[in-house]
Amino acid sequence: MENAAHAESLDHEVYRTPLVVRPEFEYRKTPGNYRNRYFGPGKLPDKIKVWRVQNTQKGNVVARSYGFLDSPDTEIIAVGFNHGKEYGAIGIGRQGNFLQWGYGDTPAQMTEAGRNLFINCIHYIRRFEGKLPLVRRRTSDRHNALSLASIITRVIGDKREFFTRTFPEELWDKYHADPEGLTAHYKANLELVYRDNVYRIDDELKALGIDSNRRLDTLERLIAMLDNETEAPTARLLLARYTDGSFETSQQWRQWLDENKERIYFTDVGGYKFQVAPEGYIASK
Repeated sequence: MENAAHAESLDHEVYRTPLVVRPEFEYRKTPGNYRNRYFGPGKLPDKIKVWRVQNTQKGNVVARSYGFLDSPDTEIIAVGFNHGKEYGAIGIGRQGNFLQWGYGDTPAQMTEAGRNLFINCIHYIRRFEGKLPLVRRRTSDRHNALSLASIITRVIGDKREFFTRTFPEELWDKYHADPEGLTAHYKANLELVYRDNVYRIDDELKALGIDSNRRLDTLERLIAMLDNETEAPTARLLLARYTDGSFETSQQWRQWLDENKERIYFTDVGGYKFQVAPEGYIASK
């Protein structure tokens, strides 16, 4: 990561209180690595609007963009300008009560805006004392399937071995020499991707006419299907795939949903599961 942040997220309160952060903007050429790993929407501009946080290049991306926001205890404070990771990789972020600061200069080497932001971030993180992160990384986000699909012909070594450790073996013949086709295949079905050793597309959900595995209404529909003798076996299979619940009856499933509906979220990196935040946790943000 370089010494700058994208001119995004500036509406966050850490740019206003207790000190006012006044970034000085400039435009830098869009890095090639951004274009290689950008899948929309639209196209990236030729130059990116940024502001300098510090004076040297001593910094690092603290987290990939893939899956960072898939739990309610995370937020992006600054997108880091970088020449190694994808567009959107995080330069400053928060997970639970952890402040993730990716810039390595001392305050004396920061810009005035950088120093003020650093102080504000320390002030801000104080309110999350005791709020441990909800999700521990167990796997990779679905967008990583797009990134890996786009480079399958550039992987060094045994491509078949790499392919079948990442994608289902039945896709080898059709896509092993066609990164654009494989990327398009996963992009078209992105809302149905899950990871079970490899990145799969959920054909069981698709057969039910459900077009996303991570929306709350999907969970509601699966629970409703438990009362249908024909659909119940598939619904139970999918509920086992996407939750840690082990209820015996549809009534128990509905009670669990009704009691926790406002606190349910879906996490890719946490295992492609619907999970329940503790009471009061989401409201504390």
